[in-house]
Amino acid sequence: MYQHALGYLLGKQYHGIKATVNVWAPNIAHKDDFSNSQIWVISDIPNHDLNVIEAGWMVYPGLFGDNSPRLFIYWTNDGFQKSGCYNLLCSGFVQTSNEISVGAAIAEISTYSNSQFNIDLMMYKDPETRNWWLSMDSHMIGYWPSALIRELADHATMIQFGGEVFDSQASGGHTSTQMGSGHFPGEGFGKASFIKNIELVDGENTSIPDLSDIILGAEKPNCYDVTSGYNGIWDNYIFFGGPGNNPQCP
Repeated sequence: MYQHALGYLLGKQYHGIKATVNVWAPNIAHKDDFSNSQIWVISDIPNHDLNVIEAGWMVYPGLFGDNSPRLFIYWTNDGFQKSGCYNLLCSGFVQTSNEISVGAAIAEISTYSNSQFNIDLMMYKDPETRNWWLSMDSHMIGYWPSALIRELADHATMIQFGGEVFDSQASGGHTSTQMGSGHFPGEGFGKASFIKNIELVDGENTSIPDLSDIILGAEKPNCYDVTSGYNGIWDNYIFFGGPGNNPQCP
């Protein structure tokens, strides 16, 4: 069972997104559970033709063999039915960087009421090749070829940013796998996970910082929740996350 606490934009033509993603190491209840903080780029074609590309950090013991937050990517071009994979587990994403590898552990991790560490992510469409590129901390990592994600070759119609938890047990009580820092967004900076400096990219690869139409969504806000805001330093931002199982989320 998947659960989310995120912000999203839809209804326009989007050519990319960039954002600063706060890094944590949430507790994972079972090795096949995972927790991530990420950005999604999505086409508007429903069901079996849905194209999605994703990037962010993830804690997934069942995939990586440890509890470290790691850079990850994902893609599908058939609505998560048969195509797609994480990282380079199947052909598709073309890694071009010899400095940063998808799947690499992120060394600097935030701690509660102490130092905060982030990664800067950007996903954007090259207007000439129509490939979708990924960069982290200004390093170009690689791209999804336009032939792989044909429904995104012109533009995306939905952008998402936030957290996702997968509960591999999906029975009995709610999982205690944490999202973000494991604390609710109301605790604020240094305690709750955030994504800040959220900007869209237009068809000329120019940043658009004014995002007044962010929509928030959380399936179970007593388990994982999300809030949003804007200021002159962080621009558009969200705080999100939670502990999972708790007295209000049994």
